[in-house]
Formats: sequence, structure tokens, C-alpha cells
Amino acid sequence: MNFKREIIKDVYLRDTNVENIFINEYLTQAPGDYVKVYLFALMYADFDMHMNNETIAKHLSMEDEDVLKAWSYWEKMGIIRKHYEKPGDKFRYKVEFLNLKELAYGKKQKSKKAGASVPDRLKELMDDDTIKDMYSEIERITGRLFDGREPAEILSWITDYNANPEMIVYAYSYCVKKKNHSNHKYVAAIVKEWVNQGLKSIDQIEDYLEETDNRHYLYKRVLRALGFLRNATEEEKRIMDTWFDQMGFPIDRVLDACKKTTGISNPNINYINSVLKAWNTGNGERSAAAPEDGKAGSIASVMKQYEEVRAKNEAAAEDRRTEVYRRIPRIREIEEETRNIGLQISRVMLSGMGDGKTKIRAMKEKVDHLNEEKAFLMTENNFKIDYMDMMYDCPLCRDTGIQDSGDRCVCFAEKLGSIQKMD
Repeated sequence: MNFKREIIKDVYLRDTNVENIFINEYLTQAPGDYVKVYLFALMYADFDMHMNNETIAKHLSMEDEDVLKAWSYWEKMGIIRKHYEKPGDKFRYKVEFLNLKELAYGKKQKSKKAGASVPDRLKELMDDDTIKDMYSEIERITGRLFDGREPAEILSWITDYNANPEMIVYAYSYCVKKKNHSNHKYVAAIVKEWVNQGLKSIDQIEDYLEETDNRHYLYKRVLRALGFLRNATEEEKRIMDTWFDQMGFPIDRVLDACKKTTGISNPNINYINSVLKAWNTGNGERSAAAPEDGKAGSIASVMKQYEEVRAKNEAAAEDRRTEVYRRIPRIREIEEETRNIGLQISRVMLSGMGDGKTKIRAMKEKVDHLNEEKAFLMTENNFKIDYMDMMYDCPLCRDTGIQDSGDRCVCFAEKLGSIQKMD
């Protein structure tokens, strides 16, 4: 008796396998259009079907240039390989999708056996006191020890991106507190963006974040009014920026334009753009350019309040730590020992020594014992175990105004309402 499965010839009735590593490590930090290009082409790659960039652009309603940029991005991320058809022709090539599990695990294991070593320039940085302090602070912020090659990759941000340790520590703090995310690939994307924006000091970064956070709120509000729960694409952001920056419309007026999509089967940003252009030039309803409703200023005031709340709570947490250190000096010693062990683990990981796993396991066990001792000392002296941790006025958003889902927290509306009443 023989068995065979019916072959489904229609590509749209079959399934495309997407590796979880792509979803967790790459999708979260990639531009939306680039993800669309990757997934769309992956569907055709599974069936070895011909598909060129022009056709992809047409199917995805994108410019040909943006598709080319997407492939350059994925090549830089190291998850596809270009095979050029003719030498010197940079626009004609085949795309090979690399196996991400092999990249993450298989090849790394082989390289260790082959005696791969860390570049000398990174080893020299490892011995710098500033770098040691940076590592200790990052481990305190994330509440975990470093994973794999994370220490070496952090150092590469300094050498490759020209980032400074202060910026890197702030990036980890920002990602953990506001994004609830401490994955180093995610943090790397944030650091690279700040460097590309020409930001160097913490003050510059905070000003930039305040501006982008306010604008992100406006993007989300418009998309929600159109019935979308996704983030805006780069092109949609560019169009919406013209409404607020060039035409001077307030968010309330933009939402009025969104109401014009009632009854339309496929509401979209381009339709809203045409409505607002008509209003701005006086063709249609009366222009609402440049009215002062104070909304943007109110939002900025709310974000300033959150900054003050976080500063207050951070100072209170620091006072509690000082109190514990004064009453139980051994706690400070335990935390210092834990940080030092974390650095030792990082060095062992970077060295690639044969008995590294055994040494790391022993050091992690020592960390567990130190944590148990710390918990015992805290409770014996009538302190709660989390007494030194950061306390939040609003646990839902951790005093940021934004929940993990990306939506505004209920406390944001309350603060905004209070400010507008005062105005």
C-alpha cells in the first residue's frame, strides 16, 4: 500500500513558515514596509517562484526604490544574501533567505569550536573602568545577567556607532521603563537611531523623545479614528506630519476629517489628506490652519509631569537604598559581589574557553546564594524584599503615560483633563 498527499497548486491556499526568531528579534525593530517586503517575498521563495522587485512594489503599493531599500536593510541585518546576476549591476540580483536558527545557534557553536576570538580592541575596552561601570549599571537596570555575546555587541556600538557609555545606559533604561524590553538587539536599534539623529547628550535625547512621543500619540489617535490598531508606516507619518507642521491643523480638526470616511469601504490616509488639503486651500470647508487650541502644549505639560513623577520616585528609591545600606552594610557588599560575578561571566563568555559552561554554572549558583542571603537579611530587618525597588504612582504605565500595548494610560487622560481645566 502506498500513501501520498494531495498537492495544492494554488500558492494562496498553502502556508508560509516564518521563524519565531524573525518575529522576536527582527520584526519588532524593522520598518513596517520592510517587513511586508520580507514576508511577501518569503511566500514566493517557499515555492521557488519568480518574482522581481517591480512586481513586489506593485503588489504592495510601494515605490520600487523602497523595495530596494528593504533588501539593503535585511542584507545589513544579516538575514538575507544577495546573489548578483551580473558583476557591477547592483539592481539585478536574486535574494537568498538565510536560516535564522542556523545563524543564531549552528554557526556560533561551530565558530567556538574553531577557536573564534574577540577582537583585541574589544578586550581592551572590557578592562576600562568606565565600561565596567556601564555593564554594572545595565545589569542593575535589566535585573539580569548578560546573555551570550551581548557584552561584546554593546562594545561594538561604541566602536561602530560612536555611541558613548552614558547614552547606552540611558537607552537600556528607556527600553526597560517605557518599552518593557531589554533585548540587546532592540536596544541597539534605539542607540543607532539616536546616533543617526546627531544626539550626543542625555538632554538632547530627552528633548528628542518628548517630541517624538507627542507625535506618536497623534499618529495613533488618527489611525484609531480610521479603525486601525497598527502603527503608522513611514509614508503615513510623513503625510500626517504635513497636516500638523505645514498646514497647522490641530488634532481635533484632523479627527473631523476622519469622520468624512463614514460609509467609505476602504478609509485611508490619502483620502484624509485630500480632505485636509481642500480645507487648507479653502476649497470645501473653511480652513482651520493654525488655530491655537493648546492641545499640543497640554500634552507636553502632561509629559513634563510624568518626568517629574519619575524623578521624584527615583529619588525616593535612592533614599530607601541608602537607608538599607546604612542599616545592613552587607546588602551593598552582596550587590557589588553580584555585579562583579556578572562581569566575570561576561568575560568567560567572551573568552570561549573550553570549560566556560561549567564556570558560568558555578558563578550563577553563587549569584543565587547571594540573592537568597540578601532576601533573608532584608526580611530579618523588617524590610520588604522589594523595598529598594522603584515604586510607581501608576503601576499600569510605570509613570510613562503609555501602557505596554502602546495605548495611552487612563492616568494620562486624567492629567490632560486637569491641565485643560486650568487653562
